[in-house]
Amino acid sequence: MSRQYILLNSTSLIRQTQRSQRWYSTSTVEAPAAGGHLTSVASSQLLCSTRETALRTPGLAWTDEDGSSPVRSMVGGRETRKMNLYQAVRDALSIALAKDDTAVVFGEDVAFGGVFRCTMGLAEEFGRERVFNTPLTEQGIAGFGIGIASMGHTAIAEIQFADYIYPAFDQIVNEAAKYRYRAGGQFSIGGLTIRTPTMAVGHGGLYHSQSPEGFFIGASGLKIVIPRSPVQCKGLLLASIRDPNPVLFMEPKILYRSAVEQVPIDDFALPLSRAELLAPGSDLTLLSWGTPIYHCESAISILRSPPTSLEPLIPASLRSAKIELIDLRTILPWDVETVVESVKKTRRLVVVHEAGYTGGVGGEIAAEVQKRAFLRLEAPVKRVAGWE
Repeated sequence: MSRQYILLNSTSLIRQTQRSQRWYSTSTVEAPAAGGHLTSVASSQLLCSTRETALRTPGLAWTDEDGSSPVRSMVGGRETRKMNLYQAVRDALSIALAKDDTAVVFGEDVAFGGVFRCTMGLAEEFGRERVFNTPLTEQGIAGFGIGIASMGHTAIAEIQFADYIYPAFDQIVNEAAKYRYRAGGQFSIGGLTIRTPTMAVGHGGLYHSQSPEGFFIGASGLKIVIPRSPVQCKGLLLASIRDPNPVLFMEPKILYRSAVEQVPIDDFALPLSRAELLAPGSDLTLLSWGTPIYHCESAISILRSPPTSLEPLIPASLRSAKIELIDLRTILPWDVETVVESVKKTRRLVVVHEAGYTGGVGGEIAAEVQKRAFLRLEAPVKRVAGWE
């Protein structure tokens, strides 16, 4: 459903729901399936298809059952289960609720399982006083989360679609991000995590396809995380929930069902603000996050072995280029050191993101890399972005 905001009396907002209409055509062309799948992900070599690869995910840190012992790196006796990305979200939320009595999950329709089923069964498992629905007010959801986090609770809020996060912009940027600074370090709302589905799904239109991470890039005090797969999602989400800073956790919605891999069933975390090197190279650094990671993987494969139709466009001398692929994972604060170190080695950088070119995160990355590695670059930083 698409939703519109109508301003009345310049003080109140009334939300209206537009019911979808079925349009009939005399054309014999069938409409594309609305399954929300990205077929290229199924064959991706970046996904953990076995127990061993999942348990040896770089940076993975196990957390003991009682949370009082130090982190362990053992993998013996650990088990995995096949999950897609929304199941990994649900698994992480279940662990957080089970281990933290102060944790609450709330948002529009979350008690019913949410529109993407990420909270399915949590209300029945942990009670409706800990997993509950809110009114349709993103500003209220963010403000409520700030309030209970300031009182010591672990607040896990859901904004149903990232496209609807704008009414909450003031609460997130002016309140949540600045809370510790405003309190002179005496208080914090580190227990606040705001989850939201992001990026395009292929049939979402203007209200269900946006990538708004760039709007928050200047909000010091806030962390922004975008995972690419179920293992990454579970580990990064648990790390975000337990991080001492408010975190905006943006989940690529087309990957909810498209990305499937073996995921450790135990409690673990992956490091925030640390990029992951997915494929080593020496000729060019390719940097991305979320869904476009898989487009980058496909592009590298096409470069090496182009189909007949593209052979005239790809000189043979370029097909042996060694591309270094990096998943940024945390968008704010991002891992400057890893990216710059890679660029100094490869001397070239291409940043790929689904958000628009102007004002996108790629512009900030390009500026910082050209400042730190200017004398090592052999070409300007290239940005590949969504349509304006």
